Amino acid sequence: MVLPDHEIAHRGRDYAAATPATDIKAVPVRHPGRWIGAAAVAVALAMLAHTIATNPRFQWGVVGQYFSSSSILMGLVRTIELTVMAMLIGILLGIVLAVMRLSPNKVLSTTSWAYIWFFRGTPLLVQLIFWYNLSALFPTLSIGIPFGPGFVSGSANAFITTYVAAILGLGLNEGAYMAEIVRAGILSVDEGQIEAAYSLGMRRSQVMWRIVLPQAMKVIIPPTGNQTIGMLKSSSLVSVISVPELLFTAQIIYTRTYQTIPLLIVASLWYLAVTTVLTVGQFYVERHFAKGGSRRLPLTPLQSLRRKLGEQVKGKSNDPRFTH
Repeated sequence: MVLPDHEIAHRGRDYAAATPATDIKAVPVRHPGRWIGAAAVAVALAMLAHTIATNPRFQWGVVGQYFSSSSILMGLVRTIELTVMAMLIGILLGIVLAVMRLSPNKVLSTTSWAYIWFFRGTPLLVQLIFWYNLSALFPTLSIGIPFGPGFVSGSANAFITTYVAAILGLGLNEGAYMAEIVRAGILSVDEGQIEAAYSLGMRRSQVMWRIVLPQAMKVIIPPTGNQTIGMLKSSSLVSVISVPELLFTAQIIYTRTYQTIPLLIVASLWYLAVTTVLTVGQFYVERHFAKGGSRRLPLTPLQSLRRKLGEQVKGKSNDPRFTH
C-alpha cells in the first residue's frame, strides 16, 4: 500500500520525536605518516645543527673576522652594481625585443627571434669569455657612419674592459630571457582592450605604454623578481674573467690564507642576505601591482602580526578569567 505524502511526513515527525537526540562525536582523521616524517626531519635538522656547532673545521671565528672586512664589502658592492646594471640592460632590452617579436613586420620579429634563440641557446659563461676576448676578433673598434668613415676609434681592450665585458655578458644574456617574460605579460592582456584603445584613436606606442604594459606588470613582476635573484648569483661567473666581485674577492683571500671553507661561508652568507632583501622587495612590488585585481591582497608581515595580536586580545576579552 502506498501512503500519501502528508501521511509519510506525519509519521516521519513522530519517529523523529520518539528518537532521542544524541551528540555526534567527530573523530579527527589520524595521519601517522605526517608525524613520522616530521620526526625524521626534526632529527635530521638537529644532527645538522649539532654538526655545524661542534665541527671546528667550519672555523666560525675566521668567518666572523672576514664577514665585514673591507675587501669582502668592496666585492659585495661590485656584485650589487653588476646585478643592477645587468638587470637594467636586460629589462630595457627585453621590452624592445618583446615588442619587436610581436610586431607584424617580419624583419623585426625574425631579428628578435634570432637574438633570443642565440643568447638563450649558448651558455652565459661562454658569452662572458667571448666578450672578454673580443679583441682577438676585433683588435680595433670604431664609431662612425656605417660603411663609411669612423669618427672615434681605439683599441678594443681600451673599450671592453673586464668590467664592461661582465656587464655586456650579463645584460645581453638577461635581455633574451626578459623578452620572453615581457612577451608573456603582453599576451595576457585582453585583446578587446587593445582594440578599444585603437578605436579611440590612440597610437600603437600609446597603447603599449598606457594600456598594455601597466596591466601586464602583474604577470611580468614575479618572474622578473626571480630573474633578479638569479642574476645576483649568476654574477659570480664573472670571477672567471677576474672581475673583483664577491666570490672573486673571497677566492683571492683563501688562496693566500688557505682558509677555503670559511671564506666560501662568508660569500654564501652575503648572497643569502642580499637574496632575502630582494625577496622582501619582490613581495611588496607584487603586492603593489596586484591592487585592483580580483584576488585578495596578501597580508604584509606587520598586518599579520597586528591580526594575531588582535585575535589574542579578543580571545582574552571573551575569556571569563580575564573579565570582571
